[in-house]
Amino acid sequence: MLGMTVEPEELLQIAVRIASGAAELARQMRDEGVTGVTTKSSATDVVTAADRAAERYVREALRESRPGDRVLGEEAGESTGAGAVRWILDPIDGTVNYLYGIPQYAVSLAAEVDGEVVAGVVRNPVSGEQWTATKGGGAWRGDVRLTGSAVTELSQTLLATGFGYDSARRVHQARVVAKLLPIVRDIRRFGAASLDLCFAAEGRVDAYYEKGLNLWDHAAGGLIGAEAGLRVGGLSGAGAGPDLVVAAPPAIWPALQDALVRLDAAGGL
Repeated sequence: MLGMTVEPEELLQIAVRIASGAAELARQMRDEGVTGVTTKSSATDVVTAADRAAERYVREALRESRPGDRVLGEEAGESTGAGAVRWILDPIDGTVNYLYGIPQYAVSLAAEVDGEVVAGVVRNPVSGEQWTATKGGGAWRGDVRLTGSAVTELSQTLLATGFGYDSARRVHQARVVAKLLPIVRDIRRFGAASLDLCFAAEGRVDAYYEKGLNLWDHAAGGLIGAEAGLRVGGLSGAGAGPDLVVAAPPAIWPALQDALVRLDAAGGL
């Protein structure tokens, strides 16, 4: 047991059930047409009625299943509570994709105990694909255990990344990408950090990095990557956080770290 809390597997079962319901709600609302579109940090940082509805759904379901636990969600912030578990939620990761009907968005839900993420699920509402992990229990897509990429050379690495909403930050990020392109196999930008991390865990891409992520962007996906055998963190020994999130197989971790430090990937605004 984790102190007085339930086991990670029990938390994962709750997360999977609730994320599945939220994903179906988001998918149905997308089929009916996107409404209630507003912006947050910039004119390109959008939020929809479905983001808010999916978050309400998850919060209400968690209150029924685990009354007293805290919830940190992208749209409504952090709730108060005396429970030992904090749930970390991105109701729709990839809202711009959702807005445009690009089938690359996800519900991401993680359970944290004493500051450590111990269970997480990421679900794509369109494809139905679901990635899960528990601390020490491995990472899975459905019933397939994930082991990450076997790449050993940075030059053979298919690297995923993302860009921030602030235009000045994008200028810096574009410079970094331009200098990375000649030294890797290629670069992909899908538009949903949680799915990028799951793709790295599965080996659909070899590695991933991005600046400016919030905890809800990478809590579940980061655990899935780590449990698949990837190294997940920031630069120069720092933990994963707003400055940078990096997920890569151990064999290319040093070379990728060196390149990202040299190119100041954590810099800019």
